Amino acid sequence: MASLVIIGAQWGDEGKGKVVDLLAQRARMVVRYQGGNNAGHTLVVEGQKTILHLVPSGILQADTRNVIAQGVVVDPAVLVRELDALAARGLHVGPEQLVISARAAVIMPYHCAIDAGRESRLGAGRIGTTGRGIGPAYEDVAARRAVRVGDLLDRARLDARLDRVLDERNATLTWLGSEPIAREAMVTELLRLGERLRPLVTDAECLVRDAVEADVDVLFEGAQGVLLDVLHGTFPYVTSSHTVSGAVATSVGVPPWRVDHVLGIVKAYTSRVGEGPFPTELTDALGDRLREVGQEFGSTTGRPRRCGWLDLAALRYAHRINGFTGLAVTKLDVLSGLETLKVCVGYRVDGRVVDALPADEGVLARAEPVYAELPGWQGDLSAVESLEALPREARGYLDFIERELGVPVALVGVGPGRRQTLELRDPWTD
Repeated sequence: MASLVIIGAQWGDEGKGKVVDLLAQRARMVVRYQGGNNAGHTLVVEGQKTILHLVPSGILQADTRNVIAQGVVVDPAVLVRELDALAARGLHVGPEQLVISARAAVIMPYHCAIDAGRESRLGAGRIGTTGRGIGPAYEDVAARRAVRVGDLLDRARLDARLDRVLDERNATLTWLGSEPIAREAMVTELLRLGERLRPLVTDAECLVRDAVEADVDVLFEGAQGVLLDVLHGTFPYVTSSHTVSGAVATSVGVPPWRVDHVLGIVKAYTSRVGEGPFPTELTDALGDRLREVGQEFGSTTGRPRRCGWLDLAALRYAHRINGFTGLAVTKLDVLSGLETLKVCVGYRVDGRVVDALPADEGVLARAEPVYAELPGWQGDLSAVESLEALPREARGYLDFIERELGVPVALVGVGPGRRQTLELRDPWTD
């Protein structure tokens, strides 16, 4: 029995949902440990697409319990709509399928309004947030004034929380030129949503600790990617939570040594949504091709993703932070048909070559990618069922990634479906 952390190894959108859905067939518990509904995980099972924003990606597995832990910020309206959408498909979610931490902070209407107002005010200097209120919600956690999910179950507690924060937040909205939030209407709606969620709200972290201590197979699911971590990412163009493997300990409340394996999810090329540095970005027809073939449009916002060559220098940095024990390389099929592939193996900065992502944003802005060239391959990979059936050049591409990073490739994605994944090693044991 083991615990396994799934980490997006780039700027997010690597295909974590599909991998979690696949590996959750073994897991008895899937735990979402950070982020909010600013991330979307897409699952394709038997040709049917499911997009999840807050519900963990193990929800389609009948025998798996899913947990939204305290490190997540929860928009209750979004969560209820997601549960209603699952119910409309015949999947009625109860506490045996999903539990929500009473300690998780709530994304309030004023958080979303402040998020949108700030981005509008920044204009060309905007960060590129999704406008879902994630950053302001985490601010209130750090300031010890957050409304938490458990507060939605008790009018007196909710009022006491709002007494500490609402006047200040409304003053901020007025300064931003936005309308202040009407308290009574907001409270009425939050209490209604709280009643909907009441059967699912519990001491979720205690359940996770019990599972880990009982050596149950537990899968920890992250959102976004390493390079969007609030401390370790390409600041300030980052998310507002810790996306790295170490965040499992702090966001869920389990000892670090209880994490057995860390699987880094790596797209066969690189993409990024929003603003911020992107050394290998392709702004030409080839970048457009990757976007169209790979269907690189945000599952949360619909925004087109910026696309570029695989960046191993950035992945080297991600590995040093997370300690990957294996890699899942997704969307290998998107590269089919290209004569030559480029892979970034380092950056040239001020006349010298560095092998990993610079921490200083000014240095990164001057970094020029150093490329290795590899032969491409032809043919449709979507029906390939084994490593040996891949074109020789595709196998060479995977070998090159393994050698450069010193991490074995465990899974390879050759299409969007659950079955279009080649398992080269068992991520739970190797």
